[in-house]
Amino acid sequence: MKEIVATNKAPQAIGPYSQAVVVGNMIFTSGMIPIVPETGEVLEGDITAQATQAIGNLIALLKEVGASAESVVKTTVFIKNMDDFAEVNAVYATFFKNNFPARSCVEVARLPKDVLIEIEAVAVKA
Repeated sequence: MKEIVATNKAPQAIGPYSQAVVVGNMIFTSGMIPIVPETGEVLEGDITAQATQAIGNLIALLKEVGASAESVVKTTVFIKNMDDFAEVNAVYATFFKNNFPARSCVEVARLPKDVLIEIEAVAVKA
């Protein structure tokens, strides 16, 4: 049985998908982009600002289902420019401080709403 997660603490889905799905003790999130949940608008700014918002959205979504950054076992990070990798790593390290999840990071040609970063995760519910 799957549980659909819907919260106003993270950006609303902008298409036919769920913010996250819980199956058993596993949490699968959709990609979080730097949208400010309260306004529904993209946070303007550089990669540091957008990464902070996108990862913050991911953590807020996880908290809604009783999880946290510590619960994450795998992330996939999509960035517009691999030259931003160091800045993304610096922001990432402020959210994931130890027992780091596995991670992939790929440069992509374009992201929804022309943002600079998108992140998704798989986590384990305690």
